Amino acid sequence: MINRRSFLLRSVAAAAIAAGPACRAADAGDKQASVRGPTAPIEILDDVYGIPHIRAQSIPDAFFGQGYLVARDRLFQIDFGHRRELGRMAEAFGADFVKHDAQARLFHYRGDSDAELRRLPADVLACARAYIAGVNARIDEVTADPTLLPLEYRILGVAPLRWDIADLVRVRGAAAGNADDEVRRAQLAALGLLELDAVIAPLLPAHPLTVPDGLDVAAVSDDDLGVLTIGRLPFGPNTPVVDPDERSGRLERTNAGSNAWTIAPARSATGRPILANDPHLGIGGFGPRHVAHLTAPGLDVIGGGAPGLPGIMQGHTDRFAFGRTNFHIDQEDLFVLELHPTDPGRYRHANGWQRFTRVEVAIPVKGGAAQTAVLRYAVQGPVVSHDPAKRRATALASIAMQPGGGGSFSMIAINLARDWAGLQEAFKLHPSPTNFHYADVAGNTGWQAIGFMPVRKRGAGLMPVPGDGRYDWTGYRDHRALPSDYNPAKGWFASANQDNLPPDWPTDRIPAFDFRDPYRYERISGVLSHQPRHTLADSVALQHDTLSTPARQLVALLPTAPSEAAGPAVTLLRGWDCRLDAASGAAALFEILWRELGHRMLAAIVPERAKAIVTSIGPSVLLGLLARPDARLGQDPVAARDAMFDAALIAAWTSARAQLGPDPAAWRWGALHRLRIQHPLARIPAIAAAFPPIEVGPTGGDSYTVQARWLGNGPGWSAGGGASYLQVIDVGAWDNSLMLNLPGQSNDPRSPHYQDQVASWSVGQLQPMLYSRAAVDAHSVGRLTLTPQGTQP
Repeated sequence: MINRRSFLLRSVAAAAIAAGPACRAADAGDKQASVRGPTAPIEILDDVYGIPHIRAQSIPDAFFGQGYLVARDRLFQIDFGHRRELGRMAEAFGADFVKHDAQARLFHYRGDSDAELRRLPADVLACARAYIAGVNARIDEVTADPTLLPLEYRILGVAPLRWDIADLVRVRGAAAGNADDEVRRAQLAALGLLELDAVIAPLLPAHPLTVPDGLDVAAVSDDDLGVLTIGRLPFGPNTPVVDPDERSGRLERTNAGSNAWTIAPARSATGRPILANDPHLGIGGFGPRHVAHLTAPGLDVIGGGAPGLPGIMQGHTDRFAFGRTNFHIDQEDLFVLELHPTDPGRYRHANGWQRFTRVEVAIPVKGGAAQTAVLRYAVQGPVVSHDPAKRRATALASIAMQPGGGGSFSMIAINLARDWAGLQEAFKLHPSPTNFHYADVAGNTGWQAIGFMPVRKRGAGLMPVPGDGRYDWTGYRDHRALPSDYNPAKGWFASANQDNLPPDWPTDRIPAFDFRDPYRYERISGVLSHQPRHTLADSVALQHDTLSTPARQLVALLPTAPSEAAGPAVTLLRGWDCRLDAASGAAALFEILWRELGHRMLAAIVPERAKAIVTSIGPSVLLGLLARPDARLGQDPVAARDAMFDAALIAAWTSARAQLGPDPAAWRWGALHRLRIQHPLARIPAIAAAFPPIEVGPTGGDSYTVQARWLGNGPGWSAGGGASYLQVIDVGAWDNSLMLNLPGQSNDPRSPHYQDQVASWSVGQLQPMLYSRAAVDAHSVGRLTLTPQGTQP
């Protein structure tokens, strides 16, 4: 995945952290602040959980309050991301960041920004401008009073950047998508081993893999990914600095998902719809959600938002609840361009030679002269690799780079909608692939797949394609070309990133072939289909369900006559309930065995010349080969399978004893599978001193349980991601709704809401999602009134 987020930072004296009061965020009591931007006073009540409830006199002012508050609680998080995406790292941290800034700027939108703003409904644009003004108002405060600055600024010696509406148009967050998968398939085709791609992840839905006409697979290499592979920079000679989004990247793309389900009144114990959602994102650094409640005449919305983007992503209004999981749309393609033999500024296209659009950008550099970077654009999109010596270049086509492809304003439109019909209009501003879940106070439930899908002249986007025009995009389709359902007859529906295309879905409108294995969905479906009266507590329990379908299938395949050395492992696993609970010793053995079997199976079926390319095996592939061994395991595949299984059991038992001790009764999955949250820059000593790690402790689950807690990078067993924000909504009886946001609302260790939700998250206990005026007033612990500058409070 594209990595524009690597950086170099200088440490300064740790003494800088000593300044400032013990707690600045969310102090109890009434406060007032005069700020520039709102049109009338805004009242903000912080509840006991650190959730701000914004009471404004106009809808734009409510979004102003959201911008102000996310900057109050998460300023460094949003500011650092803003600087990185704008390509303004070198001006703060030095020349080593120039290539990272150039990469970020390559993916800036270079179309008509004014036209992009004109696409927006006037009310959406007004709210976006107000949100930015709110962020800037808080920046003005901390600039005027540096004691209010988050600790990072004094440690790193930087200052926050002011925001502008043009930035929300310019920065598109364009990513490599599956470009590396495309390159991998071409490399396997060059080896004559294209069938091995299905070992990593079978295409879902099934689809034949063929080499695009005109593609020289032998010439495809990792070099074609160009700037998409830029990695982290070192801090000093040997110490790499952690990228704030390092925990994302390919690890998160492999595991990212989410669960959501909606229960109709006929299947609900409340007689009202229930909507549950737990988005799965990286855990261990900055929290990916900030919760806020925005109220004004015509607006009353609460839930989790993405810090730095206006609006609420998951939550409810006074009319409907909404949630989301990842849908799958292949929104990027890699194009191979042939350069002119004597003029590398041109490339072959449409039976002629087209000249690259060439843009020179000056990148300011701290402590030195600005450096010039040359950015190139082909018809298809940004040029990520340009190699005149090979007469070869590659360009990345991306939905995000198309007119209308920016999604920064879509949450506002969704929050302003009043019903299902209004949402259909809002979805026109939402390019990213999403399963959108809906339930309203009238008892209606709905699901709509949303996002923009490219229209290709040829091909399915599964391999790099020639950039001569034959495979170009001709436009894109929006959500109206994707499936939906309204008030389904069965009374419930769920999404967990599985292939949820209808069986008769047109082949020319299949949006992607990388849907996830259906293990989580099948478990959710199995539970919901047998609950005629589903309760809020049932939803909370299901969000924390650790039953593993792969474990059940593997246990069913255990040998009936294991060797003496493998016997203890078989005995322990046969008596297990297949739940990946933190307190389960069998769960720990299963995870060690699963990894061992995967390594051994890859070693057995992947030829030596492809081992560097095929480095993982899909769970369904592993289980399938264990259940039905075939010729890939040799002349006697059953015997080879049996020998492999027995050896893996012995090795897993030995490894478990080495890691967990000699007594199996004392083994615990949670002893290996732990979660620690630390500042993304914690390898900088002064940052580490100022932000001690939050030890969340043992946890259960893995990538394939409903309680998704996937493994992090490296050979260890620590959790790297899952659900940090959870919600269960009682539609219409809003104060009954529940939520949780790990580790807390604030990124400031001086705040009482820095890690106050860790204990609840660890035991799966959601907290009230306070909503009504009476409930909020009863649980308020602080009040802040923002008054427009020049007026009396």
